[in-house]
Amino acid sequence: MTRTPPHDEAAERAVIGAALLAPHLVADLAGIVQPDDFHRPAHAALWRTLVDLHAAGTSGDPITVTAHLAETGDLGRVGGAPYLHTLINAVPSTANATHYARIVADHARRRDVAALGARLTQLAGCGADTTDVVTTGRALLDAAPTPAWPAPIPLTARHRPRPFPVDALPAWLADMVAAVAEFTQTPTDLAGCIALAALSTAATGRAEIQIRGSWHEPANLFTVVILPPGSRKSAVFAAMIRPLLAAEAALVERTKPVIVEAELAQRVAAKAADRAANAAANATASRDRLLADATAAAMTAEAITVPPLPRLVADDITSEQAASLLAEQGGRLAVLSPEGGIFATLAGRYSGTPNLEVFLKGHAGDMLRVDRRSRPAEHVDRPALTLGLAVQPEVLRDIAAMPGFRGKGLLARILFAVPENTVGRRRIGADPIPDTVADTYANRLRALVLDLADRREPILLPLTPAANERMLEIEREVEPRLAPSGAWAHIVDWGSKYAGAVARIAGLFHLADHDTTPESIGAATLDRAATIGAYYAEHAATAFDDMGADPVVDDARHVLAWIERTGTERFTKRDLFTALSRGRFRKAADLDPVLNLLTGHAYLQPVAAPERRGAGRASSPAWLVHPDVLRPSGTVQPITAGRAS
Repeated sequence: MTRTPPHDEAAERAVIGAALLAPHLVADLAGIVQPDDFHRPAHAALWRTLVDLHAAGTSGDPITVTAHLAETGDLGRVGGAPYLHTLINAVPSTANATHYARIVADHARRRDVAALGARLTQLAGCGADTTDVVTTGRALLDAAPTPAWPAPIPLTARHRPRPFPVDALPAWLADMVAAVAEFTQTPTDLAGCIALAALSTAATGRAEIQIRGSWHEPANLFTVVILPPGSRKSAVFAAMIRPLLAAEAALVERTKPVIVEAELAQRVAAKAADRAANAAANATASRDRLLADATAAAMTAEAITVPPLPRLVADDITSEQAASLLAEQGGRLAVLSPEGGIFATLAGRYSGTPNLEVFLKGHAGDMLRVDRRSRPAEHVDRPALTLGLAVQPEVLRDIAAMPGFRGKGLLARILFAVPENTVGRRRIGADPIPDTVADTYANRLRALVLDLADRREPILLPLTPAANERMLEIEREVEPRLAPSGAWAHIVDWGSKYAGAVARIAGLFHLADHDTTPESIGAATLDRAATIGAYYAEHAATAFDDMGADPVVDDARHVLAWIERTGTERFTKRDLFTALSRGRFRKAADLDPVLNLLTGHAYLQPVAAPERRGAGRASSPAWLVHPDVLRPSGTVQPITAGRAS
């Protein structure tokens, strides 16, 4: 009874040492061994730390683990930094890590059996009736704890990104976003991103943020929300964009008299120029004076410009049409659509050749000149283009493969949102949008459009000294993440534009917060913009991850989504194949790599096959589902981030 419980300290050291040497092994090893399986408490604490770091997307190398344990105050309890190096030196080969993990897990099960045996021995030694001892023993065995589920290892080193931070929006905008999301039972991300696109449409080409010296950012954004079919994207777009279309109609009505007057003046001037030209042509005396008069009259007629009908929003448009509209509208235009067809158009659906220049320059504000043989040259000094789209996940993966989209920087300019899909969990009979909320939103957005529409030169919005210091903090926080070993190394093109995107959002908030525009953007406004920026940073990582996703990982997510949607606790391979689309899994064997991946990541646990008796087809393999998969999604903790993560 005083014998040392079964354990193998050398195997425990080898498991942890291998994980320190090769942190990528944690995902596989965590499916075999749990922290409580380690006999030595220090080893259990170390293994729990390694699993937690891996789940958070952080490499569990010795330096990172040492720093983490020092920060939590646990470094001394596990033996200090020298003991970590002792563990590394104790590893014969990381290739045998799985073997050592099974040894540790097996000894843990043996300790459980030994504990049960000790209790039965105590009962037998108390002089109890033999029948009672046997009955109690059977009850103890039936009640014996089954091995606990290990924590599931994420399929990729990221968590589900955070929901849209509605509270960071201007109050009148936040109220509308929340009300639309509630009425349509859609994620707030959809209405929130379209709200930012609506603000951008109102301010496009009318404002610039002066950050520091010659660093200016135009106040226009590219936003793209990724949601599957049936997500009510069109309904949300209609509610959020309707005031822009009403403002556009008001601008048209306001401009019509000006157009009529200009057309009439142009005709009168043209006729006067014709008469002057005829007089000069027929004159025999004073011809030089009459020729000068005719020239002046022709120049006067030429100088009269008939303004075009105002246009704020376009939908399905080619790059050539976008360039023409930008030139016609003074360099200002928004492309807003609940579909992603514009990407196929940019990739050359009609022309056969990708044409991204208009959108690249329209985001940056770089001069645009287009020369065509069949049409007059088009020149836009400072183009300002807004993009607001909602696309399906398949479109996101398609654009990643389109020529030039990543290499030329178009994807780096987009603020992606990948919200949680609410289809299948929507509440029926949700409250409609309150009239006061809808009216306030419509009036404020319409007033912003009309107030800024007549400006020929953009408002310049500098930062206050405090806001400039905050911007410097953001830049300092971002720069290390862009390093080859940094958190944003795989999206360095996107991350390089992060600080500018935060400044643009701050400029839009500044315009939305004030009826009369003060001189400078304050630090509080920049902090709210940084909150939105942190949201987009997490979602960018998810979007770029999905664009380059491993097909097996993508299929595994699809299976997990089915499990969550149906609440399935146990299923057979036949059940799964019957329930899923033949377009994704054409034969049952296609499920094997997916089930192996989910089992290895501890989302599933195979059920022992029943003993086969007699002839007939063998029963279909079965799996149990990890309880965490079936918990409400709200219990999942997002990655913590600083103000400008």
